[in-house]
Amino acid sequence: MSELFDEVDEDVRRDQLKKLWDQYSIYIVAGAFLIIAAVGGWRGYQYLEAKKAAEAGAAFDKASELAEQNKHAEAETAFADLAAKAPSGYRTLARLRAAAEAASRDPQAAAKLYDDTLSQHAAAARAGHRAGVDLSPYRARTARIVGLARQRYGRGAAVAGRDYQ
Repeated sequence: MSELFDEVDEDVRRDQLKKLWDQYSIYIVAGAFLIIAAVGGWRGYQYLEAKKAAEAGAAFDKASELAEQNKHAEAETAFADLAAKAPSGYRTLARLRAAAEAASRDPQAAAKLYDDTLSQHAAAARAGHRAGVDLSPYRARTARIVGLARQRYGRGAAVAGRDYQ
């Protein structure tokens, strides 16, 4: 007798599931499709960003090789191009290297490039602070920039209108 009840319960459950599937199947399929599309879109975005960073890294290496071969004008142009087009990290590095290349011919222009780079970091840090972003990466980059300016222009280098002692 219990087998009969089990069989009836199973049929009732199956009918309820079929009824739910018939009623909500489109939403379940659409939800699964949206999840798959979102994951695919995110992975595609990550791939494109990694590709841009790899291309910028190769261009940065090429510009660095030009600097090592004493082709300073070409290297400065390559770094300036990178500073305009590369992703954020390479943009900053390219600005700093362009300033280093400019220092050999015009120290004042190089100091201005260092100042501009630091000012951009300070603006980004302020914007991040207002948005509640962790500022430690900006502080670390700023410390590195100030260290480079000190190394290039002496211990009391004035960067972005501030005297860092």
